[in-house]
Amino acid sequence: MDNLIEDWLSKHPRSDYQLIVAHTHAHSDHVAGDGQFSDRPRTSIVGKDVDSVCSAFQITRWPNTVGYCDLGGRFLNVLATPGHHPTAISVYDAWTRFLLTGDTVYPGRLYVFDFPAFVDSLNRLVSFVKEKPAPHVMGSHIEMTMTPKKDYPAGTRYQPCEPRLQMSTKQLLAVRDAATSVQSKPGAHVFDDFWIFNGPCYGAMAKQL
Repeated sequence: MDNLIEDWLSKHPRSDYQLIVAHTHAHSDHVAGDGQFSDRPRTSIVGKDVDSVCSAFQITRWPNTVGYCDLGGRFLNVLATPGHHPTAISVYDAWTRFLLTGDTVYPGRLYVFDFPAFVDSLNRLVSFVKEKPAPHVMGSHIEMTMTPKKDYPAGTRYQPCEPRLQMSTKQLLAVRDAATSVQSKPGAHVFDDFWIFNGPCYGAMAKQL
């Protein structure tokens, strides 16, 4: 990270340059590296609770208002998207038109622990992209294969036939519609480009190992 910032500053000189360490949510595979930045100068680490996330991104009414992050004239929209995790967010960058969805939407197994919140979050995302173009919906993981409905087992380290990370707005709509259709049906539900785990699904998760 220091090398990347130094390289960027050599091409775009600034008197000061700060780093924000933020998370799409607070599961351990997303926050485990925070300690590496704890003593770094000019660095702020966003906390892992709802109040800290709201404060960092100016979200005035969780989860219904859209917040923002000012990167110095380049603004990111920040949407509360709980369901997978209570503090989950998605981030939209109007400059690249990337919608970064963390573990809420990606080509893999979508683990949902609060299904009403998950469906509400997906509805907010769908409403948002109707106003803001988002041809690239970028999640945090790839677990599917190129074969519809077929995923890689949990823990797989070599995935030579995986799809691209970026999903389309059409696929985002498909996730929303699929979630709506299974919201009253606990268990693992298989779709072409993703799975939805409604609840703990211990049996299905054991099979993935």
